[in-house]
Amino acid sequence: MRNRNGNYLDTLPYYAGPLGSEIRDGSTYFRLWAPSASSVELFLYKEGSECASFRRESLNKYSDGHWEARIDEDLEYTYYDYLIFTNGNEYRTIDPYAVSAGVNGRRAMVIDLRHTDPEGWEEDRAPERQNDDIIYELHVKDFTYQRFSGISDRARGRFIALTEENTHLTFDENFPTGLSYLKSLGITHVQLMPIYDYGSIDEKGNDFDFNWGYDPENYNVPEGSYSTDAEHGEVRIRELKEMIRALHKAGLRVVMDVVYNHTYRLDSPLFRTEPWYFYRQNADKSASNGSGCGNDIATERPMAHRYILDSVLFWAEEYHIDGFRFDLMGLLDTRLMNDIRESLDRIYGKGEKLVYGEPWAAGGTAVKEGFQLADKYALSLLDDGIGAFSDSTRDLIKGSNFDSKSLGFVNGGNVDLHLLRHAVAGWMNGDWHFRTKSANQTIEYVSCHDDWTLWDKLKLSLDPKEDFLQLDEKTVKANKAAAAMYFTMQGRPFMLSGEEAARTKVGIKNSYNSPIFINRFDWTRTKDAKELIDYYRSLIATRKRIPALYDKSEKAIDRIKSFETLYKRTAVFLLDNHPDEKYPSLMLIYSNEEKPVTMQLGKLWTVLIDPDSASYMDSGEKDVKELYLEGPEVYLLASK
Repeated sequence: MRNRNGNYLDTLPYYAGPLGSEIRDGSTYFRLWAPSASSVELFLYKEGSECASFRRESLNKYSDGHWEARIDEDLEYTYYDYLIFTNGNEYRTIDPYAVSAGVNGRRAMVIDLRHTDPEGWEEDRAPERQNDDIIYELHVKDFTYQRFSGISDRARGRFIALTEENTHLTFDENFPTGLSYLKSLGITHVQLMPIYDYGSIDEKGNDFDFNWGYDPENYNVPEGSYSTDAEHGEVRIRELKEMIRALHKAGLRVVMDVVYNHTYRLDSPLFRTEPWYFYRQNADKSASNGSGCGNDIATERPMAHRYILDSVLFWAEEYHIDGFRFDLMGLLDTRLMNDIRESLDRIYGKGEKLVYGEPWAAGGTAVKEGFQLADKYALSLLDDGIGAFSDSTRDLIKGSNFDSKSLGFVNGGNVDLHLLRHAVAGWMNGDWHFRTKSANQTIEYVSCHDDWTLWDKLKLSLDPKEDFLQLDEKTVKANKAAAAMYFTMQGRPFMLSGEEAARTKVGIKNSYNSPIFINRFDWTRTKDAKELIDYYRSLIATRKRIPALYDKSEKAIDRIKSFETLYKRTAVFLLDNHPDEKYPSLMLIYSNEEKPVTMQLGKLWTVLIDPDSASYMDSGEKDVKELYLEGPEVYLLASK
């Protein structure tokens, strides 16, 4: 769906100067872009919620569309909002360029951000990049909420929970939790589900309230419900920085999940500042709804483009964020995405900050003619440093996300084995399913926060009783095979927190606002799932040492020297693993035969990964001349 007709909104002036509030030389400046407004009034408050204004000032309008006021006082920690008159309508709003806010984000806060830096923040640096990027998605509250985690009551569910060191299960001091658990897995990146200020949770509400957070309210303000004090705007900032510093210190980079495709409600700070400018409209002037959330951001408009780019660069600079995952990237235009990639590369070095997203939308959107959306059919138009989730890999391995009974490779589906050739190559030179410039663009995964967890999907398709809590041998084997498949494919592996521990939401597909006891990471389950966790841990360690797998270059596909199918459901690849001298040639086998098959290998091969373990590189060699194939299994073998 495209909006072919321009309107007066497209003629509004572009403004390149500073926006938001700023303290400089003892004075406080307030700047707002609102070119259609006839007047803008500033209201100042001592508190961020209920108190009355103690001062009112008028802003002056300039020809470039921005309004400005200067007050010859240092107003740090003062709260404010605006009263805007536009086309006969009155709008009361927080500053859309606010970087701090009071409770529930209704009033902005004047702040000198240097006064929010925790001790040692200036020296904070991201850990060195490793051979591969292993991304682990988690929700701050659900990952740290359960009491059995051993995280302190004050910290549980909050930013500071991930600053606590040496936490362990309350009933087993030898099993790490929280930050210590993340370190033990061997992952390299933690992807944080939304940590900006979102509107679906009352920051003064019940501690049991829960939401994923894909409901942007104030894009440049941390979420208050994750702080120990949502009433004071500086606290959430400092505590978020403390968490990021702790993650960096633990050797983990931090990716931020960003949602620039829509706002929580159409009646947002962006809309109230300049009505309709930041939103796409259908031909009948109604709000476009490709997001499925009631509105779509018009990223193609110059000031919307600037707003999003400014926001990304702000988080990267101020909070030392190491990467960005874009929700519904298929609603953002390719010019914006390439501009974000180019800007991050120019400031921080090429590829230093990860950029990737969902290359789809929930529906059609009224994008302006001449702009291409950044969906999976436009990957060739995107910089190859912009990654995309491969739903083709996901569905090939476990079956469609839209049908609980749909079968993929590991749960007995009759899949086209030739598609595995594309998946192993990160879909470089793929077909219509998915096609990338290089494996650098491919995010290989089988589960994320959306839809069923991997465990639940496997249970729904394999277990007639649908006993989600039972760790039965059949489902565990399928889970191991699914993990081994995407961890032996070129691209970047991505996993949902708890996937390695048979995470279940008892069959609930869309748990975005389900109670916390459904969504929380179940630390009690980790003890029973230790075998599965250890398997994931060994997969991660092994992959980092296999050049044939972690190569992201355009020539990575050349490492696949041959591909053939055997029997009914077995695919075999020979891989070039140079410059590794010990294991220069590899054989990768995916098999899910219904009846047992003995595969003769012709010579002796060393096992690196099999259904039992992926830690042979460290625990001693295991050599085989034949394999007994039965059910879903993955083998990675090295030539003797």
